[in-house]
Amino acid sequence: MGEEMNILFLTMVNINNINRQNIYSDLLRQFRDKGHNVYVVCPREKRTNLSTEYAIENKVNFLRVKIGNITKTNVVEKGISTLRIENMFLKAIKKYIKNVIFDLVIYSTPPITFEKVIRFIKKKDGAKSYLLLKDIFPQNAVDLNMFSKISPIYWYFRIKEKKLYRNSDYIGCMSLANVNFILKHNPEITLEKVEVCPNSIEPIEIEKNKKRITEIKEKYNIPFDKTVFLYGGNLGKPQGVNFLMECLKANKFNNKVYFVIAGSGTEYTKLENFFHSEKITNAKLFAQLPKDDYEILANSCDVGLIFLDNRFTIPNFPSRLLSYMQASIPVLAATDVNTDIGEVIEEGQFGYWCESNDIEQFNKKVQELCDIKLRKQMGVNARRYLEDNYTANHSYEIIMNHFK
Repeated sequence: MGEEMNILFLTMVNINNINRQNIYSDLLRQFRDKGHNVYVVCPREKRTNLSTEYAIENKVNFLRVKIGNITKTNVVEKGISTLRIENMFLKAIKKYIKNVIFDLVIYSTPPITFEKVIRFIKKKDGAKSYLLLKDIFPQNAVDLNMFSKISPIYWYFRIKEKKLYRNSDYIGCMSLANVNFILKHNPEITLEKVEVCPNSIEPIEIEKNKKRITEIKEKYNIPFDKTVFLYGGNLGKPQGVNFLMECLKANKFNNKVYFVIAGSGTEYTKLENFFHSEKITNAKLFAQLPKDDYEILANSCDVGLIFLDNRFTIPNFPSRLLSYMQASIPVLAATDVNTDIGEVIEEGQFGYWCESNDIEQFNKKVQELCDIKLRKQMGVNARRYLEDNYTANHSYEIIMNHFK
């Protein structure tokens, strides 16, 4: 295979700008900067009132496909739109980029519904296919009691999932626990097909601007004399918000600490009601903060928090971890026992782990992290671990290794 490849990336993430920092854009820039032609196919929801469009931006080809609404909508509309995506993507690809011969098609889960598109490209171009496994569905929904293993919904998606794995030449998992899980529950998959290809970013230098930090803390009323724990990101079922609330309640009178919760999701209102009824004074809940404010706030906190529901049997590995590591702050993760994120954090010596039903352990770790000297060392370790293991270039090399 020649030096220059045509890469097709299928995603449900609305990638508007290739220069934004996230796990997908950072990886795609690696491909672009190393001389490959990158084509991104992503959705454009009906509510934007924009039609399907093909454009070249920053030397990357974008095919934005008009689809039904899949976010901030009811279950029925979301379901119908999700099932139709595959055909809409396929139709758009045949119309706008049918003459491109692809060498490699990359896609991530969720969703597990691109399998028709992948089959088409492989058959047409003889392309190789690479799955970035970010989510194990439908098992994760079963874990959270969304439906049972005997429901037709489960079997419909389980068949889809099996087909997706079968049509993937390579499966890149976020961690070793994910590799083992996939092999154990899908014995038909060969060992050679599965590898670790972790969540990764192109780390940027974080400048800790004292003046801006002071301004932001004053603006949002965040104390200067306490250890500030930050939870940033999705507040949905997977995060097991009940345990988060217990943690806040248990530390209600702990005057050494302050919690900042910033995010949105299905459980936000539940948290909001909790803040009202409990009258928590050493914590703050934010919905949408301006992006710049959030960045500065995140980089001025002392410890990053990760929460996962205790019932998970699948090993999640939240990419949230990377932004904490980038900011050189230690991480406290409260999760189920099946993910190996805690092992990674503790082995890398950049934070602590406890089970997300063990309030006593959580409080103990919180107390330990009030030690500024310990936090400094862990923060240095976090940044170093990120640069050694989780850079976008690292993931690029893992994928390209198959084409050498």
